[in-house]
Amino acid sequence: MAATEKASVTLDKLVSLAKRRGFVFQSSEIYGGQSGAWDYGPLGVELKKNIQGVWWKEMTQMHDNIVGLDAAILMHPKVWHASGHVENFTDPLVECKSCRGRFRADHIDAKGACPTCGKKDTLGEPRKFNLMFTTHIGPVEETASTIYLRPETAQGIFVNFKNVVASSRVKVPFGIAQVGKAFRNEIVTKAFIFRTAEFEQMEMQFFIHPKQEPKWFEYWKQSRIDYYSKLGIDPAHLRFHQHGKDELAHYAINAFDIEFLFPMGWQELEGIHSRSDYDLRRHQEFSGDKQEYLDQETQERYLPYVIETSAGLTRSVLMVLTDAYEEETLGEGAEKGDIRTVMHFHPNLAPVKVAVMPVVKKDGLLELAQKLELSLREDFATMLEPTGNIGKNYRRQDEIGTPYCLTVDHQTKDDNTVTIRYRDSMKQERVAISELVSFIRNNIKNYVRGQ
Repeated sequence: MAATEKASVTLDKLVSLAKRRGFVFQSSEIYGGQSGAWDYGPLGVELKKNIQGVWWKEMTQMHDNIVGLDAAILMHPKVWHASGHVENFTDPLVECKSCRGRFRADHIDAKGACPTCGKKDTLGEPRKFNLMFTTHIGPVEETASTIYLRPETAQGIFVNFKNVVASSRVKVPFGIAQVGKAFRNEIVTKAFIFRTAEFEQMEMQFFIHPKQEPKWFEYWKQSRIDYYSKLGIDPAHLRFHQHGKDELAHYAINAFDIEFLFPMGWQELEGIHSRSDYDLRRHQEFSGDKQEYLDQETQERYLPYVIETSAGLTRSVLMVLTDAYEEETLGEGAEKGDIRTVMHFHPNLAPVKVAVMPVVKKDGLLELAQKLELSLREDFATMLEPTGNIGKNYRRQDEIGTPYCLTVDHQTKDDNTVTIRYRDSMKQERVAISELVSFIRNNIKNYVRGQ
């Protein structure tokens, strides 16, 4: 499918499917919903977990010089003064004097009209709005107990730099990877799960010798965009965007975004940032604790530079939903002209890998299907479809993205084979039950979308 065609996958269609099939629900829906917050349902939590698992394997298991970390959400407030977030982590806010609506100043069109009420000359002067949530630790809400919900996971890595070096066998160049929740008091939350107040990040900070910065920046830039092929994402829906001088974050000396063609257009999916020695230097200044790295071979002491790769896990879920979604008009058989909604998830990401169904519930076929599904659970995420309505079962499994459906029929009782039906092509073939696990594993390993 051409890149320009993907825009026809609307957010409304994704939101509808997400709720109908149990991927994502509006938070606190029975109370009218909480803006900017979403809950992940039975299938959504599996999809998110699978995306995270592929990323974690890619960034840790596949590298001998990247280790993991899980830092606390609540950190000493001085961390955020040192990082520059208290001073610099702001968006320009304007307020309409007529309707009291609040908006990001850089999102107001040139005509100067209020996006809500449409009136002109009612917008106040822009003022800085800090995006960090504040809370309090202790029984009394006083200034001394003020603490922040982290707006990024990266600082937990930087303040543990010396701990990791001292406790692990890592040597520069090396990386520290982390997946975790972050919180931003967005002026405007929008586009389903794209921009939310609570989200999850998948970040890796790679520590290098300053002279190696150009080499490693180019390495990680290419490595990260290549990674998305492992998720089955169409390369035509990905591109780079380099930050101009006026776009760079306060810590960055160079930055590229990997953008994806979402339903609302090209938007940031992941950032590759060259952070120089900004973070370690600032934490050294504010804490008084030396953050220098000692090269045991050359005896050189220096503050490492950092190349950051920062991807949004929740945005990755939206990317995968968008890229997988297709409405296909069937062209043959009894269903000719029908619309088939199918989610073309890569099998490694699919919430359910294998669905098992009997052609009828009688003649012992349901019991055979139950036994088969139970035997496959240890190797795959499975689902039993006990109704015996094969057509409806296939459509339901297509819509939740299950790549393989196994049908138990009367022949199964005779020769211990089942029919395996492929989601993408809808083709079918017979496979011996004794060979199913190795057969499906091999198919996943060699998966090509559409086949």
